Amino acid sequence: MTSEGSIGADRTGGAAHDPNRASRSSPGRDRALRRLLADSTPVAAGGRAILLQIADPVVAAGVRRHSDFASRPQQRLAHTLTFVFAVISGTPSDAATAAAFVDRAHVPVEGADDVDRQLWVAATLFDSARQAHGAFGSALFPARDEEVLQAYAPIGTALRVPPSRWPGSVARFDRYRDEALDRLTVTDDARGVVRDLLHPRSAPWWVRAAMPLVRIVTVGMLPDRLRAEYGFAWGPRERRRYERTVRVLRVVRGLVPGWLLRLPGPVLVRAMRRAAAGRPDGYLSD
Repeated sequence: MTSEGSIGADRTGGAAHDPNRASRSSPGRDRALRRLLADSTPVAAGGRAILLQIADPVVAAGVRRHSDFASRPQQRLAHTLTFVFAVISGTPSDAATAAAFVDRAHVPVEGADDVDRQLWVAATLFDSARQAHGAFGSALFPARDEEVLQAYAPIGTALRVPPSRWPGSVARFDRYRDEALDRLTVTDDARGVVRDLLHPRSAPWWVRAAMPLVRIVTVGMLPDRLRAEYGFAWGPRERRRYERTVRVLRVVRGLVPGWLLRLPGPVLVRAMRRAAAGRPDGYLSD
């Protein structure tokens, strides 16, 4: 089967994770590209990625039954961000550690090794990163989107997706994404996860204080059909509020020093290393 035809094919039970393949750096990755990959701007689209993922009914059912968004939404977000930063910007050891955490978390989850679902999860992370950079003003991303797409390929490998399944170009990725979006259906499981995620009841005060802004950005970045299926209100008033929020965040991002935009990744990866070493102060420790 060719890679062109295999992107959307049905397949389950991916191969075991290869830590060297998952973290192998591209020999052509220059300093500007490394800085772009380490930029934390995609964090703003983290909610969008999750809502796209759980619009797949199998993913939604697994998350609903085996996750704890309601009690620890900030830690769930930290887990996802740590995984992404470790795989695309970390060392081979970091990538292997992050993949091991994910493998362990997926053991009790039915369908967690389904290649189509894991490919979709990886795809939402790249697509949401691209959307965030486009919305909040990173001019470098569109100019290097082909390179960034391939830099995100190890995320799929770390999720047990065969390398041949990752789209070889942005055009192919867009075709795959559009076809995948057409197959999505928002279920009651997905709506339940969204309630826990966007309206956390027991999260720290600073998380709850940020949620109105998170909800505006997350809802505004969704495709129209999925926004409607989730039941979010979306009219002229909501659109104007979203557009105002994006303009403000674009200005704020432009004022933040580059080193500060790149700080969350190393902080989270160091916390992962502490957790892997058995220290109690790691973000990934349970």
